[in-house]
Amino acid sequence: MTYKDQLYPNSMTALFRRIQPAQKFRITKSQIAKLLRIPESLIVKIESWLYVVFVHRLDKGGQFISYRQIQQWRNAVACQLQKCLTWEQLEHLWTAIKSDHTKHKNQYLTSVLPFLEKIRLKCQKAIPKVSQNLEENATVMPLA
Repeated sequence: MTYKDQLYPNSMTALFRRIQPAQKFRITKSQIAKLLRIPESLIVKIESWLYVVFVHRLDKGGQFISYRQIQQWRNAVACQLQKCLTWEQLEHLWTAIKSDHTKHKNQYLTSVLPFLEKIRLKCQKAIPKVSQNLEENATVMPLA
């Protein structure tokens, strides 16, 4: 654990900062009801906080939900993978995804990482070989 993690235990990971769920996700009662397996009628209000979603419920009071549990998280991460134009970008992002998953494993559904792995492999195949060759050759350039 780093000093920063000790000072700010809820600090966002690089992936979380990149996705910015509190600002970008539009979360509905039906999404939350489906996730929690409860009727929509039990949900009074949904608040998007910086790190979590807070759900006001008729039956329990309040409940916190991680953004990582919401379907939009998986889709947003997949979208980030699909935006990568080079192998280097893709591998850098994949490292961030695996790090986030390791750090917050209990907040992820078990199906998310295998789904994202399939997307990553498709993206690897879609990146032109030219960009891969350029990256490999960029490290060794003889001086004239």
